[in-house]
Amino acid sequence: MAFSININGKQQTVDVEGDTPLLWVIRDHLQLTGTKFGCGMAQCGACTVHLNGQPIRSCVTPISSVTGQQITTIEGLSGAAVAKTHKAVVDAWEEVAVVQCGYCQSGQIMSAVALLSSNPGPSDQEIDQYMNGNICRCATYVRIKQAIKQASGTLVAQNNSTDSPLYYDAFASKGNADKTDTRIGG
Repeated sequence: MAFSININGKQQTVDVEGDTPLLWVIRDHLQLTGTKFGCGMAQCGACTVHLNGQPIRSCVTPISSVTGQQITTIEGLSGAAVAKTHKAVVDAWEEVAVVQCGYCQSGQIMSAVALLSSNPGPSDQEIDQYMNGNICRCATYVRIKQAIKQASGTLVAQNNSTDSPLYYDAFASKGNADKTDTRIGG
């Protein structure tokens, strides 16, 4: 059966069974291999992609359930609405030297970008809770958390800049509110 899906802003048609996991459509049919197979039971997070901006486990998501929705893989983050957040996360990942074997990292980054997109200044507890479903066999959790905090600092500083379009967008959406109240994390 043919399914039309939107991946990374591009409409794609695939001919598969309706219960085919999204992961296999992404990897085998569309050749987007950045999303990894881990446990196949939505327990490790290696297969994390965004569905309408929210992280999901593609290994247990049937293709029939995602038609008409926006799917973003690790390959599509740089061109997505979250590109600025993605860049801050990747820069922090490199500066902190998070990666060891690297297998889980695309899923980790997808979850981190989703977290910082909804909460640019998360607490340690919020980071722990949000990233809880992403497993790293190399146990780089301390560096992952450090990188998320560093990316958060970058994003908050960018958003607090009076030159930032986000600053003005937030100010405009609050009408006559005090400018300092519109700053994320301020």
